[in-house]
Amino acid sequence: MGRAAIVGEGLGKSYRRGVEQSSGLRHSLDRLLRSPMSAFRRQKQESFWALKDVSVEVGEGEVLGLIGRNGAGKTTLLKILSRITRPTSGWAEIHGRVGSLLEVGTGFHPELTGRENTFLSGAILGMGKRETSRKFDEIVAFAELEKFIDTPVKHYSSGMYVRLAFAVAAHLDPEILLVDEVLAVGDINFQKKCLGKMGDVARAGRTVMLVSHQLNQIRRLCDRVVWVENGMVEKNGPSHEVVTAYESAMAGRDPSGAGSSTGRSNGVRFMKWEIDESAANEPHTLTSTSTVTVKITVDIDRPIKAGFHGISLRNQDQQLIWAWATSETLQLEAGRHQFRHIFPALPIRPGPYQWQVSLYEDGSLLELWDCVPEMNVATELHTHPLDEWTGVLNIPTRFECNGE
Repeated sequence: MGRAAIVGEGLGKSYRRGVEQSSGLRHSLDRLLRSPMSAFRRQKQESFWALKDVSVEVGEGEVLGLIGRNGAGKTTLLKILSRITRPTSGWAEIHGRVGSLLEVGTGFHPELTGRENTFLSGAILGMGKRETSRKFDEIVAFAELEKFIDTPVKHYSSGMYVRLAFAVAAHLDPEILLVDEVLAVGDINFQKKCLGKMGDVARAGRTVMLVSHQLNQIRRLCDRVVWVENGMVEKNGPSHEVVTAYESAMAGRDPSGAGSSTGRSNGVRFMKWEIDESAANEPHTLTSTSTVTVKITVDIDRPIKAGFHGISLRNQDQQLIWAWATSETLQLEAGRHQFRHIFPALPIRPGPYQWQVSLYEDGSLLELWDCVPEMNVATELHTHPLDEWTGVLNIPTRFECNGE
């Protein structure tokens, strides 16, 4: 990372909320009759931390994604960095001119026209009238508001509002751009335009912090991702690793490893699965598109003379990705066995996946296991930048163009 554009240390934000005293209707009426002024007494208050001890550093030209559930503290962090909100604790430094789009039309004056608000936003960003004028036609064309640019924005629909707000924030060339969920607003065509523009901004070397629940877009746009949970940083690292971990957590995988099985008492039980030669603390995470071996451990109480083993792989949407079964019978002695599946590569898109394994004897199912934990695929993304062309595979390729 080069010179830091954004530095935050120990950032915290505390808010107060009122708490009703717990009492029934009869007690409330009795208290009001005995003391009418009690209705005007201030409620008890308690504080809560929307953000707590968060440290973040973003280098110049870096695109950082912020992910997490609603209410996790992502927007609060952007508001602190935008100087909209003062932190309760900690400090932050911003090196460069900041443009922010945190809410639809933030900073717009409802009585002013679209044209006037465009120049007002430019002035707020520290740009002169000449610089804003140079970009004006491009902004209006992007927002598709040529017929309404001289209409007061209070008459705009929410879609018109956000189109102009995003166009202004993205085209006026701030050195640092803070964006909160703008890619989730508007129709599908506008979302595609926003995504393309964000890609242009990133390639131009500007610093971007982006909050979005659209994880595929986060994967494509961001170099690094910070996962915020309950006001604190849960994970910080390469986008494909952090997004995959977040997807797996949101899917609610069972950390105990006690996956669902047939529940049959046939003397067979699948015990565990893991990726061979994986990191010691991440035996269920796939980080490479090269050769991979999946190991499955099974305990057998009695000999099996005519066994068949099957395995399948499904994605988060329960779409079947691959399946296979032995064509010849297995003869297995009582004891612990390890089934090994060796793949030249598993070129599938990053995300959570689940293996399912089975063991039959003479056509009768002995055991069926939904392997847990899920497999996290955290490889680098090699697919098309548009969602409709990503598919299910993630195959590295090299393009060459040679003359005749």
